[in-house]
Parts: sequence; structure tokens; C-alpha cells
Amino acid sequence: MSAVAEESGSPSGLVELPVLRLKRGEDRRLRAGHLWVFSNEVDNDATPLTDFAVGARARVLSDRDLFLGYAYVNPHALICARILSRSLVHPPDRSWLEHRLKVALAMRERIYAAPYYRIVFGESDGLPGLVLDRYGDVIVGQIATAGMEVWHAEIEAAVASVFAPRALVWKNDGGARELEQLPRQLLIPIGRAPDELQVLEQGLSFSAPLAAGQKTGWFYDQSGNREQWRRLIAPGARVLDVCSYAGAWAVMALKHGAREALCVDSSEAALAVAARNAAANGVVVGTQRGDAFEVLDELVRRGERYDAIVLDPPAFIKRKKDIPRGQAAYRKLNQIAMRLLERDALLVSCSCSYHLGADELLGLIQSAARASGRFVQVIYSGGQAFDHPVHPAIEETRYLKAFFCRVTRE
Repeated sequence: MSAVAEESGSPSGLVELPVLRLKRGEDRRLRAGHLWVFSNEVDNDATPLTDFAVGARARVLSDRDLFLGYAYVNPHALICARILSRSLVHPPDRSWLEHRLKVALAMRERIYAAPYYRIVFGESDGLPGLVLDRYGDVIVGQIATAGMEVWHAEIEAAVASVFAPRALVWKNDGGARELEQLPRQLLIPIGRAPDELQVLEQGLSFSAPLAAGQKTGWFYDQSGNREQWRRLIAPGARVLDVCSYAGAWAVMALKHGAREALCVDSSEAALAVAARNAAANGVVVGTQRGDAFEVLDELVRRGERYDAIVLDPPAFIKRKKDIPRGQAAYRKLNQIAMRLLERDALLVSCSCSYHLGADELLGLIQSAARASGRFVQVIYSGGQAFDHPVHPAIEETRYLKAFFCRVTRE
């Protein structure tokens, strides 16, 4: 038993958790606040990863027996452990989990008047591998890691205790689960899941598909950017919403002075939802199904022009090896969009690719402008909304970029 454990004065049972020991010098990043342990940082001679069951909890110690935190372990993953608690006397258990949920909720309730937001944003809320979104009395979650998967029953009990939802749905279809050797699945441990989720945003009412929808159903991370968007829409503007999904950008523009809006998406089902969302808010959107690049090229050939365009594509860069191709895609999409803008217009260019930095996206926008003979002025730089806080030690939690650009002819 380590000296740290012996001196802790911790309740019975805490010291019985197995130790995961790091190699010499590999504790620096964790001591700075990061939560991830990589498999090559573990002292496998002292504490073999193969001795741990998937999802097992452990005490992470430095080579000098310094307690670094309690973590869950996945011996088969590159990120083999994730820190849950740094307090020796407060190991992760049901009480600890409920406390984490209450702390996360308190911040959202201070900011949002209505219960429509992301409650838990993984590492940024001290719950790595867990996402919970709130749609009134329905909660939709995603579990991305084996450690959280093993703990799902405790999470469900804690969610029931803290939020008392009408329904809890696990929409576990994210690509990260494959890295953790987890199956994709849709589970409903509490209540009955609705076919569509109801969302309130800035006084407007929206529906979002659940089972067939993207992510957890709604992109709450863009809500702050959509608020800026509505403020900048010129009266009578003609708007193009590219990769529109449920039509939030287009509907927001129409409700704040735009005269017409066209939604472009590759999904017919998403466009149908966008049209219903427009009707529910007393406006009408046009829709066009197809590949964004192909549709924009066709609009250029037809001589169409728009006063405001929003580009909100899916991540073109999911892995480092995708960077060259993804950069080319972002540049091309912005370049075609600029050819569709009026002489003095607004372009909102977004990227949710973590591997594309803000400066890199801005450089691609500028490159597209030079190739199109346009002059760009960035009038606002946006990121993810308040309910997606950034962990200062984990750069991966800062992923969304949105540049609001005034674009004029040179």
C-alpha cells in the first residue's frame, strides 16, 4: 500500500482501488490539469495495463507516489485512462456523480431562462466521455468511452435524481465509440422517447429529429452565433443556409428581417424538418437537396446572388491525416460562396473540425477571397456557446470556429 493511501485518512474501501502508475516525468501534463493518460505514459512493468478490466477505476500515481487522481481505465485504448476526481477523499461514486451534475446544471441555469441547453460537456464538466443535452423534460445523452459505459446505470440513477426527466435517451451513435470498441445503439432507460425533440431558441420554436437526427438532435453549440447572425441580418436580405440541417439559421434570419431564405442540405428528411420549422414560426423557406459543392456551383451558373450566406458544414477534418484534403474543401466551399454574394454582403464561415485552428480557417477564407477578387473584413469571431465551456488544459474542448465576414468587391 502506498504512503499516500496510508496517510489519506480516507473512508474504508478507497485504498482498495488498484494503482495505475506513470513513468518518470509523465505526470507533468496531469498536474497541469489535463485529464487524459496515454498508454505509453504508463509504467507497465509496475502496473500492467493488461491487469485492468475495461472500465475499471484506479488511483493514478506518479513514479514518486504522488496521487494524481481517480480515473477509469480502458487498457485497449490509446487514451487508456481519464481522470474523474482529484480529491483523494472523494472518489467517483453515486454521490460524487450527482454533485458533478448539480454543479454543471447550476452554471446553465444562471445563463439560460429555459431548459434547452447542453447540461454536460464531457471533460469540460469533469465527466469525460459523457454528453447530456436537455430538451425541456427530455434528456438525450451520448456515452463515448468504455469507462462511462460501464457506469451507465449509476449515471441513469443520478440523472433521474437530479433532473427527474420524462425521458432519458442514449443516442450512442458517435464515431468515438468505435475507438473504444463500443457498439452503436439507441437506448431508452427512462420513459418513452418522442419521435421529435422540441427546442426553444431565442423565442422561436423548433423541432429536431431524434433517432434520425445528427448528434443528440440539435446543435446547441451554435446558439450564440445564431444570436449574432440575427442581429446582423439586413432588412430584406436574401439568405442562403448551406448544410442547413433543421433550418435554424434560415428561420432565424427570416424572423429578423430577411425576405427569403434557401436551405441546402444532402438530407431530404432534414429539409422537410427545416420546412416544418419555418411554418411553425410563421415563415417559409425554400429547400434544395444535394451536395453542397454541387448545389452552390449550380447556383453560380444560374447567376443567383445573396446578401447573406452561412456555411455550417460537418467536420471535413476528423483525423490528422484528413488535414490537407479538409483544408482544400473549406477553401473551395468559401470560394464558391463568395461568388454568390452581392457586392456588399455577409458571409458566416464555420468549422467544427478540431484539427483546423481558427487562424488556419481564417487563412483559408482569405485565400478564397483573393482567388475570387473579394475583400474580407472580419466583424465578429465566434465559438461554441456558453453551455459548451472550454477546459483550459484541454485544447480539444475548443473546436467550433465561426467567422462573420463582410465581403465586398475589390
